[in-house]
Amino acid sequence: MLGRAAVAMWWNVAPEMRDEFEHWHTHEHIPERLSIPGFLRGTRWSALDGSPSFFVLYEAARLAVLTGKDYLARLNDPTPWSRKMMPHHLDMVRSLCRVRASAGSPLARALTTVRFSPRRRGARAVADWLAQDMLPQVTQRKGMGGGCLLQAQLPDVATRTTEQQIRGNDGTADWVLVLSGYDATAVEMVGNELRSALADRRADVNPHRTIYAPAYSLSARELSVD
Repeated sequence: MLGRAAVAMWWNVAPEMRDEFEHWHTHEHIPERLSIPGFLRGTRWSALDGSPSFFVLYEAARLAVLTGKDYLARLNDPTPWSRKMMPHHLDMVRSLCRVRASAGSPLARALTTVRFSPRRRGARAVADWLAQDMLPQVTQRKGMGGGCLLQAQLPDVATRTTEQQIRGNDGTADWVLVLSGYDATAVEMVGNELRSALADRRADVNPHRTIYAPAYSLSARELSVD
């Protein structure tokens, strides 16, 4: 992972809007976000099968970037094209996260996410187990390439931005494992193993088991400068 914070998002897009959505997201939205100081890289992943249709990960230097005035200004002043596209983010889940652990790179041929909520009294033990024992181990397996553990930092619900108001009510993820690798079968297997292990530790685990392929990625360094 680049930086110590991330925006993690999942949503569906209706088939008839998909072409325009990907054009907008590639050529306007990701570059706009990457022009914000402290945003380091944005990557869109497309579901190979099932839902949500897309997973998007923005990597940021630190959590303050995601709660600061520059990002908030963009969220409250969407472009005309963004205003058109925001209602088509269906079943949106969006979390501003702190990176609790990271190994390798999230960029690879295949990716899956594991969303979960540990029991409150056992959250620290689960986080330590994942960060210190599981991530270093599973990311070194054949077919794997990287992984990270994200913890959502929930904002005040009273500060809904213009983009959120256009979309409606966004859902949130509590904790997120992002697992990536060069072999989709290995990524799927590791994801399923960790879902089962988390359930054994009495965590509430999201049922989605979607495998994603990379669709587009851009770093702040790659933005063209006039």
